[in-house]
Amino acid sequence: QVQLVESGGGLVQAGGSPRLSCAASVRTFSSYAMGWFRQAPGNEREFVAAINWTGGRIKYADSVKGRFTISRDNAKNTVYLQMNSLKPEDTAVYYCAARYWAAASSSDEYTNWGQGTQVTVSS
Repeated sequence: QVQLVESGGGLVQAGGSPRLSCAASVRTFSSYAMGWFRQAPGNEREFVAAINWTGGRIKYADSVKGRFTISRDNAKNTVYLQMNSLKPEDTAVYYCAARYWAAASSSDEYTNWGQGTQVTVSS
């Protein structure tokens, strides 16, 4: 079982550049692909970014491409989401998720989820 804990959220001004972290409690972290999703009030959970087990394959949602960067440090069992040029519409609870091997953009394909961290972007 993979336990995931997100951190780094909070209140940020538009244009800000926070970095989210997701720490995984599992011995075989390097076997897992990791994803970031977000959910705004009244909306469904949506895909943000994903990275495969090696870090060699990455996917982004069109809405964040060029602004967000996903990365991982297998030595630290941690995946990151660097968010730049934040907009008020980026306000949401951000979740990290894990699945074996391949990056995926569908939430249904992930087997483990964190509790989420709130990111609020003020204009």
